[in-house]
Amino acid sequence: MLRVAVIGSGPSGVYTAQSLVGQEEVPDVEVHVLDRLPCPYGLVRYGVAPDHEKIKSLQGTLRTVLEHPRVRFLGNVEVGAGGVGLAELREMFHAVVFCVGAATDRRLDIPGEALPGSHPATDFVAWYSAHPDAADGHFALAARSAVVIGVGNVAVDVARMLSRGAAELAATDMPQGALGALADSRVEDVWMVGRRGPAQAKFTTKELRELGALPGTEVVVRPEELALDPGYRDPGGLPAPVRRNVEVLRDWAERPVARAAGTGRPRRIRLRFFLRPVEILGDPATGVRAVRFERTVPDGRGGVRGTGEQEEIAGQLVLRSVGYRGVPQPGLPFDPATGTVPHDGGRVLVDGAPYPGVYVAGWIKRGPTGVIGTNRPCAKETAASLLADAAELARRSVAADPVAALERAGARPVPWRGWLAIEAAEAAWGRGLGRGTVKLADWDGLLRAARSAMTLR
Repeated sequence: MLRVAVIGSGPSGVYTAQSLVGQEEVPDVEVHVLDRLPCPYGLVRYGVAPDHEKIKSLQGTLRTVLEHPRVRFLGNVEVGAGGVGLAELREMFHAVVFCVGAATDRRLDIPGEALPGSHPATDFVAWYSAHPDAADGHFALAARSAVVIGVGNVAVDVARMLSRGAAELAATDMPQGALGALADSRVEDVWMVGRRGPAQAKFTTKELRELGALPGTEVVVRPEELALDPGYRDPGGLPAPVRRNVEVLRDWAERPVARAAGTGRPRRIRLRFFLRPVEILGDPATGVRAVRFERTVPDGRGGVRGTGEQEEIAGQLVLRSVGYRGVPQPGLPFDPATGTVPHDGGRVLVDGAPYPGVYVAGWIKRGPTGVIGTNRPCAKETAASLLADAAELARRSVAADPVAALERAGARPVPWRGWLAIEAAEAAWGRGLGRGTVKLADWDGLLRAARSAMTLR
């Protein structure tokens, strides 16, 4: 039996497990999928917007893998600082694959970024997605104006959540605290701002069009900003996905999106382009009041250059959505320039040489790029490298019972039946609220639910 620990139960971790147990060349591979949270699925549970049911349904595919007879899910297992160390894991398993994603956000590195009311968009997403680390999130939803810096899918999700009505959000699995706060939100204007033009925006056309379908919401696009983009003037030369984005924006600029019928406070989403943030304005006592931007223009090489012309956009809530970034993993090398672990085909490299039995997959391997499906070939590559090393790995002596070894190391694992108990508790909680399933948003609630089906020693 070749025993493998996969650290992380998001798509990259589950696809790695699937690749390991779904092949026949190396028989009897057993995979333990470890996650520091008691719940599986990673960003599919904690990063996909609650109103995106189709994407969230991917949990069913991941579930099938985690219920495979040679795959074992163990949640509530901290790996690294304050938890089980890599050296200990290598005594328990023949191989360890880190699929830990990109756990923090990229920074703007501008003055005022740390003012009250300025947050990474990832914190806002974690809060409305019921991540237990974000249960006590406090956002300035009494603000009349919110500024979202960035023009990717996360920025679109954030703008949409700020603009949706309470009745629409109540039909999702959003935690009750976040639902109540968003229902009471006084935000009327949501500004989504990019430093480059529409041809460089990272959102997908499907996500973009959803903004135009929000009840009670008007979408405003400035034609003069679109016209700065060479791709706007000649969309025929653009890749098809980008051309569709430009066409949607062009249509909105020429025929503004009217405010559809809806209930609650009317809102406006204002899309702005060619504005680079240079300072977040406000003070520590009263928080954010505005963001100062510099007008940019295309530089002819696919980027932009500043013009010196400045503009302020008022906002009492700022959400910075400029990308994710990997963080160093204890015991592993790390490239700070890329936010990734150096590797060759998924084999971790230390000073250019493979670190025996240690591998990476997903964003910590390649950076935060691609969509959920991009993790599948990435995971297959890493699994292929591991399986090629299987004969050498199997010679190592490891613990006979990895779960008992984890417990001796101080972990208190939540097995699959504990997760099923959490699922049942969330369904019951939702029924009691007159809603569908409603996520539990705090550590105590999650672990209490898990204990209903197991004993944590």
